[in-house]
Amino acid sequence: MTAAITPMLEALHAAEAQPALAGKLALYGQFVGSWDLDVDYRPFSGAPVRGPGECHFGWVLDGRAVQDVWIFPSRRAHAAAPDKPYGFYGTTLRWYDPAIDAWHIHWFAPNRPVALHQIARAQGADIVQMGENTNGLIRRWRYTEITDRSFLWIGDVSWDNGATWTLELEMHAKRTA
Repeated sequence: MTAAITPMLEALHAAEAQPALAGKLALYGQFVGSWDLDVDYRPFSGAPVRGPGECHFGWVLDGRAVQDVWIFPSRRAHAAAPDKPYGFYGTTLRWYDPAIDAWHIHWFAPNRPVALHQIARAQGADIVQMGENTNGLIRRWRYTEITDRSFLWIGDVSWDNGATWTLELEMHAKRTA
């Protein structure tokens, strides 16, 4: 079954980046498309969980932002075991802010429910996103080993204002479209 494109989805979608911002928007624009994920999640309480996930990136809001959807386990894996809840099924809205020469990152997963605001910048060949949740926990999310066909996403947390970091999540991504 093909989902109908509603007026809201049509208004949200953009075919490409805004030409005047294309250079700055390329930081996240390079991920536009679909990706299979190999997810290794290490929750603070409970056993580690590993399995397939998926993510999809697209241009939105007149080509001025990038939005994505992250799903774990993948919809295919979830369909095979529908009694198991999703670990996360969330979305990120990202836009470049020239006043700070950085990106605003707003991620939320209503199934958990969790929301986080981060600021992101390129650091060498990597992308680093930093933000603090309402409990004072700092989350550092990094894109590393970036190529046209793959990347590694690493999620670390710190309880001591960045003095030490604990690995919570790794996702190896391979482009599918």
